[in-house]
Formats: sequence, C-alpha cells, structure tokens
Amino acid sequence: MVPAKESSSVFGFTTLIHTGLARAMLSCPTVEKRVIRGHYNLATPFYRLFWGPHIHHGFWVGDEPATNPQLELTDRLASLAEIAAGQQIVDIGCGMGASSIHLAKTRGCRSLGVTISPVQRRWASMSSTWHHVNHDVEFRCADAEQIDLAERMCDVVWSIECTEHLFNKPSFFNRATSWLKPGGKMAICAWLAGDTSNAARTEQVHDVCEGFFCPSLGTFGDYVTWMEHAGMRLEHALDWSLRVVRTWEICRNRIERSHIKWLSHLLGRNSVLFLNRFDTILEAYRSGAIKYGCFVAQKPLVA
Repeated sequence: MVPAKESSSVFGFTTLIHTGLARAMLSCPTVEKRVIRGHYNLATPFYRLFWGPHIHHGFWVGDEPATNPQLELTDRLASLAEIAAGQQIVDIGCGMGASSIHLAKTRGCRSLGVTISPVQRRWASMSSTWHHVNHDVEFRCADAEQIDLAERMCDVVWSIECTEHLFNKPSFFNRATSWLKPGGKMAICAWLAGDTSNAARTEQVHDVCEGFFCPSLGTFGDYVTWMEHAGMRLEHALDWSLRVVRTWEICRNRIERSHIKWLSHLLGRNSVLFLNRFDTILEAYRSGAIKYGCFVAQKPLVA
C-alpha cells in the first residue's frame, strides 16, 4: 500500500489522499450501529418479500436469464473456497440464514450464523427447522465485531456483504483469522469503493454508504492488504462488478412496481433514504465508483 500523505474531509467522509491517487477510506459519520440493527429488524420481512431468503447480489454469467442468480453467487463462492462435507463454517452477517442452510443441504457442512438482528436470528432458526437442517446450523444474535469465538474453531469464515457494515475492518480480519484452523479458508464478497478520483464519484460512494448504512467501504486493495496483514494467503481476488450489477436494475423495478415507497414514509427517515438510494447505487456501479469483490484466502498450515 502507498503510504498516506494527508487527510481531508469530503462529503462527510474522512478521505485519505495517497501519492498519485485520491481515494476514500471512507468514514461516514452519520452511520451508527444501532441504526444498522434497527434497519434489519424492521426491513427483514420486506427483504423476504421482495428478494427472497438471500439478502445479497445475484450473479449472471452473461445476458441469459439465471434460474436463481443469488444461489449462483453463493455456489460460486463456495466452490472457490472448496467447501466440503463435515466442515465447520462461521457465517458472518448470516441474515435470514439462507447461505448456512443452503450449504448444509448441498455440501453437508455445519454452520454457525451470526447476525446483529434478533429478528433475523429468529427467522433463520425457524427456517433451518423448516428445511430440516436445524441440527447442523446454529444462529446467534451478536455483534460480529465483539463476538467471542474460540481460536481454531472453524474451517471457513464466510461473509457475503456484511463487512461493509463493520466499523473496524482490519481488526475484524485479524480476529476472524484466529478463529480458523490451520489450512482454513476465508471467503468474502463485499461492496467496494472503486474510482473516487473526482468529486462526483466520491459523492456517489458517500450516498451509497449513507443510504445503505455502511460506515465505510474499503477498496479492492484494502481487502487484499487486510487479509494478508492478518496472516492469510490470498487465493482469489476477483472483480465481479459486471456480473452483479443487474441486481440493482431488478431491485429498482420491483420497488417502482410495488409502490412501497409510499409505505416507507410511515416507517421513518432511514427507510425512505434506503429506498431512494437504489438509483444511486446503480449509477455508482455504472460510473465505476462502486465495485463488487470476491476474495478467498487460506490460513497457512504452519505459522
């Protein structure tokens, strides 16, 4: 990483200015942890109604329609991480439990899912019983930045679109590495800050962070650095931006057809802000201000 020269504040961010490159690393002071928890407590039934059990992007190979693009993304990440029967997974930001349940059913692994939302934990637990995998999966309501897990307790740390909500990302990667057995894998999909070389794109990233309750967005290079500094050996670092952007075209159309924006005014300012930023994130993907990354890294067998 190029050392930072100075810092400044742009659009509410703390922005680090690097030699030859301006990028936002990206503190959005309006985001609070209680707001993140409240959002998922309130919005989970709407997520289930509009997006199904998986609260994350879909993956498209080309222009052809996908049967289930969200499962396509899940399965691709699982294959890159070589998830196998009998492994123990820690699913950080498990949402309604869909990834943990799917991996238990299709790959025969066990999972501990962690969510900050008590509503999501109850939903995930009920769903695991419905799918007859409740003996293989467990769900806890806990802050991923505070949860106390034993060292070397799992084979895979798995997280799809949760690290965006973390306030101290480098610390999380250090702690998550300690949970892994030697030879274990870390499998991460994340929204990233992309090209923030001008004020318009920086503002787009700010608006995405504010609307989707992300205290910061790291860059592609940040995630690589955080994993490597935590002692992991990177195996895959992939830009999936073009594969996932169609997600927001579909989401925007569903919201417009449903007229749910009228209801959001009854649910408070944060709900209005969230729905109003769907166009923003789509445009941010198109401009390159927002990227989508997939990262898989392995903990060395010998330290």
